[in-house]
Amino acid sequence: MKIKSILVSQPAPNESSPYLEIAKKEKIKIDFRPFIHVEGVDAKELRTQKIDLAQYTGIIFTSKNAIDHYFRLAEEMRFSVPDSMRYICQSEAIANYLQKHIVYRKRKISFGEKNFSDLAALFKKYPSEKYLLPSSDVLGPEIPKVLDAANVDWTKAIMYKTVASDLTDINIKDYDMLVFFSHQGIKSLGINFPDFKQNDTKIAVFGTTTQAAAEEAGLTVNVMAPTKETPSMTMAIEKYVRSINK
Repeated sequence: MKIKSILVSQPAPNESSPYLEIAKKEKIKIDFRPFIHVEGVDAKELRTQKIDLAQYTGIIFTSKNAIDHYFRLAEEMRFSVPDSMRYICQSEAIANYLQKHIVYRKRKISFGEKNFSDLAALFKKYPSEKYLLPSSDVLGPEIPKVLDAANVDWTKAIMYKTVASDLTDINIKDYDMLVFFSHQGIKSLGINFPDFKQNDTKIAVFGTTTQAAAEEAGLTVNVMAPTKETPSMTMAIEKYVRSINK
């Protein structure tokens, strides 16, 4: 069965996206729709986690979402973040994003290269702070492992959640291929389309956790990325579409 239409479970990209080049080259239709979105928790929900923002002298930021929701809740709880707060950020891009909320100069800001494990040296350098980790409801296993090994005082605070978007206006049967990037995206498919049967629909996944979630949901994975030959999802899709649409 030829691939004529693809639904990518992400927001629409900019005009120079490789997806749009594939659509043009292969003469197929590619639509975009986020299957999941982030929702912040409120101050009441944070209090049920027994979190008092004033108790912490350091904050660990792993994403821009974490920064936005921390400062939103601080404002909601009328907590004025002290200038003496130590910020440990997973990357330089995340550290730079702090400028949206604070005066960057003269603040205690440190950041790692890219991975959370890169922060181990910073925890060794600043072991005496009481750290707060603003997080989503889904936390990768590496983060607690690194923090516990660093032997620092830390507390997780769930400040936002990843939830399924409402997709009931979509006719999922209109698409020959569905493209997923997270296990939450697969979960959203099940929530929105409980009667979904794969039949001839091709499933493309990015990453082994997405693959595992798809298989657990009883789906057959037809396209996998990243691989040695196809390090990006667009490369994997293009290769597959070409082979099927010959």
